[in-house]
Amino acid sequence: MEPIPLFPYTPPAPPEPTSEQKIRDAALTCCAQEGIAATSFRMVADAAGVSIGAVQHHFRTKVALIDAVDQYVLQVIGEALGAKPLPEPVSDALEEAGRRLTHLMAEHPRVMDYMGRALVEGTTISGLGRVIFDGLTEISEAQGDHFADDTRDDIDHAWSVLNTIILRVGAVILRPHIERYLQQPFYSDFQLRRWDAAVTRLIRHGFFDYKPEPDAPNETLSW
Repeated sequence: MEPIPLFPYTPPAPPEPTSEQKIRDAALTCCAQEGIAATSFRMVADAAGVSIGAVQHHFRTKVALIDAVDQYVLQVIGEALGAKPLPEPVSDALEEAGRRLTHLMAEHPRVMDYMGRALVEGTTISGLGRVIFDGLTEISEAQGDHFADDTRDDIDHAWSVLNTIILRVGAVILRPHIERYLQQPFYSDFQLRRWDAAVTRLIRHGFFDYKPEPDAPNETLSW
């Protein structure tokens, strides 16, 4: 039996979001579902349960509204993925990198869907797609440097960076199709752990148990 605390403490409820935060969150949801270019003040107002005038009071233009969403998304992603250096050894670092991403996906599914939209839509309205891609390449490069002593000598460095991003972020962009295939929500705890384990194994071991012939030429390309 667990001991009963002498002075039970109930933490206070988190503060209610401000009107500005409610509108920003509604814009995040609308953009994630409908696309950044297709989202209007009317859609955001309806989703937030406020008037268009209230949206315009806090955000005079759509550019200002999208910028507020972008800054929030960057904050969430940065805190989740880049807050602390990866641990040693490499096996622990691979596990931790995957854990951070799956935790982000489970805790902030709308942020992930918005990120996917921003990457697909490019810089039509929001410059976030370029910023996120550049940030992800920096993270991937840093992880590659972290694993440098344990990777094969014939690895194409540029494509090892890009393939890591494609494996991880591609699943976010293709989520609706992945869910049709799996017939289950992708952001569920079970599927996220299953996906992370599969990607980590692929990065670590590859698909095939292939041993080249002793006299087989090295097909590595140098650029």
